[in-house]
This record gives sequence, structure tokens and C-alpha cells, in this order.
Amino acid sequence: MMFLLVGASLLFGISQPMKLRVLDCLFQLLLTWGMIFEKLRICSMPTFVRFIHDLEWLKEDPDVMVTDLRFGTIPVRLYQPKASSCTLRPGIVFYHGGGSIIGSLKTHHKICCRLSKESGSVVLSVGYRMVPQHKFPVPVKDCIVATIHFLKTLDKYSVDPARVVVAGDSAGGALAAVVCQKLVDHPDLPKIRGQILIYAVLQVLDFQLPSSQQNKNVPLLSQDFVFYCCFGYLDINPIWRSAFLERAHLPAKVWEKYAKWLGSENIPERFKKRSYREVSPAPLNEAAYLETNIVLDLMNSPLIAEDEVMSRLPETCIVSCEFDGLRDDSLLYKKRLEDLGVSVTWYHVEDGFHGVLNTLDMGYLQFPPSTKILNAIVHFIKEL
Repeated sequence: MMFLLVGASLLFGISQPMKLRVLDCLFQLLLTWGMIFEKLRICSMPTFVRFIHDLEWLKEDPDVMVTDLRFGTIPVRLYQPKASSCTLRPGIVFYHGGGSIIGSLKTHHKICCRLSKESGSVVLSVGYRMVPQHKFPVPVKDCIVATIHFLKTLDKYSVDPARVVVAGDSAGGALAAVVCQKLVDHPDLPKIRGQILIYAVLQVLDFQLPSSQQNKNVPLLSQDFVFYCCFGYLDINPIWRSAFLERAHLPAKVWEKYAKWLGSENIPERFKKRSYREVSPAPLNEAAYLETNIVLDLMNSPLIAEDEVMSRLPETCIVSCEFDGLRDDSLLYKKRLEDLGVSVTWYHVEDGFHGVLNTLDMGYLQFPPSTKILNAIVHFIKEL
């Protein structure tokens, strides 16, 4: 696969580029070994990567109580500040990233622990099922079920029903957006107070947005790896990649319908200065459309939900990174919400890259933006 063969380009806009090269080399090595194990039919690449990630020893925080639970069959991890509180605490339902390919409760343990400690919140991290055994829509359903269970038992965890937010990074950010949309008008549940979307995947229709072109070889999330994750999750045959890049996988009427939300004119000019070329849709590939139109499902592309839904979404915190192929998903979602009167707090990391938050507390491999992002999220939560 190409993402294993092509070297990631170093970007002068990122601080400590050699450190990023080291991090990316370690990641590519892990993927390579995973592919070897898969070819030997020992286990799938995602299974191998998750196994290695989960070998990490997790340091306990004396200020946070961590409890592993199950909501039905869904594993969850609860983080509760040990400090006493005379009032109910905010609640955060967190969905980890990883393209529904990698990632786990363990990979995001440090993030959730710090979130709980520094915001004084009860954090529930959801261990939803993933590829290759469980493809779309299983992860979405797991997250919706776990969130509903939590919302119905808030008193058990001393959580304020008026201050519950959903949050996630990357694919987890997509899950947070979908859960928020699905529960926006649920009469039997407390209303979700806010959503935190950290470099989230918010649409899988258009892979020729400015950030997709500019950052297609960026470390940790190359375009090749984006397609690998997307097609694996949606069970789409990789042969349709060229149709996606030519924008031939959707009919002209679909592009016309969503141009008002996906068009590059919705992206500020300053984000189009780095090597961007507008790509017009090629003639429709009917076979590709028939096999891939699942991308139009709102559970895969929450960015194209109707105004009636978007306008009722709660206050939102959006984190985007300059060197991220998914950057423009955040910019487009931000504009849609703001145009509909939804309050948005936007934090853009000029020297950030996809996955940078996961370098939090990684010692030598930690990057400064990880702390900045965490601080921005904590501030948002405290202001609710």
C-alpha cells in the first residue's frame, strides 16, 4: 500500500520537524509490521496496531479515579476527579479517534485523565467496536447507545444534566457530531450542552478540498491512509479511489445540491494560498456511485445535514490544524453553524498537525500544540 512506501514530507511550518519525522517513522514501522502480520494471516493490520498501542503502561493520576465499566456489551472508562465538590460536575462523553481502524480506550487515556482533572469534569470514554470485525454503522450505534445510557444515569455519577458535552478527535470527532445531531431533539433525555470537535472528519464526499491537496503527504495522516481508513470503515472497494479523486463518484445534481456548503468559496482565501487547484467533477462513473453512495449518509457526512438540524445544535468548540488534510472539514462546519446562528468557539493551530493532541504527556515526542489544544478545550468547558 502506498502509505507504507511514500516518505512523509517535512513541513517548515511545523515546529520541531525532525521530531515529527521520528514520530512518523515509528508509526509507519508499526503499520508495516501490521501489514506483514496480515499477509501472513496471523492477524489484521488494525488488530496488530491496536495490540501494540495497548501494551503501554498507564500511569495512575492520584487526583483522578478511573473505573472500567460496561454499558451492556460496550466497554467504557469513567474518569472522576477525586477532589470533593459541593455542586454537580460537568460531564464529557469522549469518543477516541483513529479512523475507526486504530485507537482505543488506552490510546486516549492520558487525554481523558487530563480533561477530567483540569476541567473538573466526569469523563466517559467509549470503547466502541471497530474495523475490521465491525464496520459502519456499528461504531456509530455503539456510541449512541453508550451516550444514551450515560444521559439516563447522570445522577449516579453526580453529573449536572445541564452541562453534558460530547467530544472527540478525528473519527471520534465525527462520532461526536453524529451523536449530537441524532440526539438534538430527544424528548426523554437531557439536552447536550455542547460539542467539541477536534480535527474531526465531517464529510467523505469531497477529497479535493484545499487542505486535502495541500496536506496529502503530511506525516501521520497522508491521503493514502485517509482512503485506507475511509474505505475500510465504509466497506468500499479501493479500486474506486481514482473516481473519488476525479469527483466522478457522485452525480452532477448531488454536487450542485451541496455546493452551497462544500464549495471552496466557503473557505477563507488565506487557506487556499498553498498549492490549491480547483477540480471540477468528471462525468459520473455510475458503477462507482452505486457502490459508494453510502458517503451521502448523514452518519458519515454530518456536514451536509439540513439546516433544520444544524440550527438546533448546541454551542460548539472546533479545533483545526493547519497541516491536516481534514482541516477544511472544520472550516466548512464552522461556517455552516455560524451562518445558522450557532455559537462557535474556533481554535486554529497554525503549527499543528493531525493527531498532535495524542502527543500529550509523551515526553520527548510531545509537541507544544497538544497542551494548547487541551487548554482551549478546558476553557470552553469551564465557560459553559
